[in-house]
Amino acid sequence: MAGEAGMFTVQQTVGSVLCCKCGILMAPNAANMCVKCLRSEVDITEGLQKHVIIIHCPECDCYLQPPRTWLKAQVESKELLTFCVKRLKNLNKVRLIHAEFIWTEPHSKRIKVKLRVQKEVLNGAVLEQAYMVEYVVHDQMCESCSRVQANPDQWVAAVQLRQHVSHRRTFFYLEQLILKHDAAVRAIRIKQMDRGIDFFFANRSHAVKFVEFIQKVVPVKSRNDKQLVSQDTKSNNYNYKYTFSVEICPICREDLVCLPPKLATSLGNLGPLVICTKISNSIALLDPLTLRHCFLDAEQYWRASFTSLLSSKQLVEYVVLDVDPISSEVNVGGSKYVMADAQVARVSDFGKNDTMFMVRTHLGHLLNAGDYALGYDLHAANSNDMEIDKYKGLVMPEVILVKKSYEETRQKKRGKPRAWKLKSLPIEVDASDTRGRADEEKMNKEYEQFLRDLEEQPELRFNISLYRNKEYQPSEMASVTDGEDAPSVPLEELLDDLKLSDEEGDDDDDDLDDGGMQE
Repeated sequence: MAGEAGMFTVQQTVGSVLCCKCGILMAPNAANMCVKCLRSEVDITEGLQKHVIIIHCPECDCYLQPPRTWLKAQVESKELLTFCVKRLKNLNKVRLIHAEFIWTEPHSKRIKVKLRVQKEVLNGAVLEQAYMVEYVVHDQMCESCSRVQANPDQWVAAVQLRQHVSHRRTFFYLEQLILKHDAAVRAIRIKQMDRGIDFFFANRSHAVKFVEFIQKVVPVKSRNDKQLVSQDTKSNNYNYKYTFSVEICPICREDLVCLPPKLATSLGNLGPLVICTKISNSIALLDPLTLRHCFLDAEQYWRASFTSLLSSKQLVEYVVLDVDPISSEVNVGGSKYVMADAQVARVSDFGKNDTMFMVRTHLGHLLNAGDYALGYDLHAANSNDMEIDKYKGLVMPEVILVKKSYEETRQKKRGKPRAWKLKSLPIEVDASDTRGRADEEKMNKEYEQFLRDLEEQPELRFNISLYRNKEYQPSEMASVTDGEDAPSVPLEELLDDLKLSDEEGDDDDDDLDDGGMQE
């Protein structure tokens, strides 16, 4: 405004004064002293702690928050930095601006934290200063770890997980779910038992939380009991051992089920022959002849409590001679199916007879002439299921196809490592409870089948963490000679197996003398 009116304006300049002690030019402030002179007169870190002792449990990697609270924190994590800052006394006398770790040797038992604080000093001037706090780490086991080290069998609660089937594929899948969600991180011991696994905990609440997790991922029924160990009648204290018995339903994925008449009627006359397509906290059942499906929760299943007619161990390999789709693609429960009529023959009959079967299948979107498929041979099967006898006039199909087979393609890759791997729980195996080499071979075969299922079923990998196999080296010749490749896990679904390593940090010791003053 003044410039437009032709008025003369004076340019504003910041003046400078001489320091009252050393006489150098400086910007004016309330104390009329430069930064160096002011720091020589006043130390705002005086009276603040610079050496602190903290207690660390080397077994569970926890730190003691007095008086009795143990906090779990990784090295140089936000949680550990917050814990270290809160352990400082008289920090409320200054204003904390910044805090960060200074790198130290891992075996030095020292943690160094650089703090930058502000405080109002002479005549309202605000001084900012950085200083270092050294934490000395003393190792001392927490109460639960010391009790476990003294006697590993001194557990308080045990969870007995069981499934009455002839294979362990359900436990392989459950193991990966437990690892991904860290559900058994509080377990002090894990032991493999016949048809199940036992988990031991040092606290009843940890066992209850674990049972609640199992109920969310698989259909189970559970019961619990307790046994008195000791008592003190004068102080009215009682010590118990708690046991939780958890039974997983014996229905597994790809099992053929004959529904009881009452249950089939309540489900809208579904089936009665259905295939289990998925197991989560509910059971997904599909009628392969009509593409109708339903879901049974744990309460509905245990009310009817039926078993499988045929399991995946009784699958027979067929060769597909002809496929004739009779419907368009249908989305059933998140999976795509196409109804088709197929002509198949048993692989074992080739060269012996000309027996062929005309079947209706839900795999019309996968099968082509010349492919192989796995299915249940009801024509030659001898089933003694009581539920079938309750259906009068039931016409049984000769063959029910379950899935496409890639055995011929896999034989070319037998012995070659996969590009991915899985982690495993630290499960103890009692040699006296096994039959030696026979059980080990059976376990390896079932685990290999579980890995193949992961490759073939993308929805099965949804809740599982797969890691890159660093030892895997892809072969260029394999992709040329294999022809139609078997299903595999895409590389974008794999995770890097991270291992925390000590890296050299920046040298922040030179910055400890840096300071500033604000008005």
